[in-house]
Amino acid sequence: MLQGHVFKYGANVDTDAIIPARYLNVSDPYELSRHCMEDIDLDFVNKVKPGDIIVATTNFGCGSSREHAPIAIKASGVSAVVAKSFARIFFRNAINIGLPLLESPEAVDATDAGDELEIDLATGTIKNLTKGKTFKAAPYPEFMSGIIKAGGLIEYTRERLKHH
Repeated sequence: MLQGHVFKYGANVDTDAIIPARYLNVSDPYELSRHCMEDIDLDFVNKVKPGDIIVATTNFGCGSSREHAPIAIKASGVSAVVAKSFARIFFRNAINIGLPLLESPEAVDATDAGDELEIDLATGTIKNLTKGKTFKAAPYPEFMSGIIKAGGLIEYTRERLKHH
């Protein structure tokens, strides 16, 4: 079960907004997290707490295919991103590093910045604890759930190799 307060953003939050290109020479996740969202939300890095959740409208993560963007989000402490839709390559990169993404237009429309959400990844249930409303996102297929639970594709592969 994931639980956290919401940071809400609009449409087309691209990878440059998530982690500005001037930091692409940085590979340390902690250092990347210190610059996450800084060009669209200067307060994000100072206010985000472990478990918090990003909610956005459409096409979250569009732009270049850099893995730095989901790494910066995960390293900042964000436990999940809920949006109406995600850019495909961002979606894959996020799953590969173990950052859960959920698509639920209804949850996005009914959620405001600062609301507290509870997410059950196994069922795809999103509860807005602030407003007392419950929404559904499609749960992940078993193999994708395994990647997220393991913390990413590399860890998932290591676990599977140990058991064979």
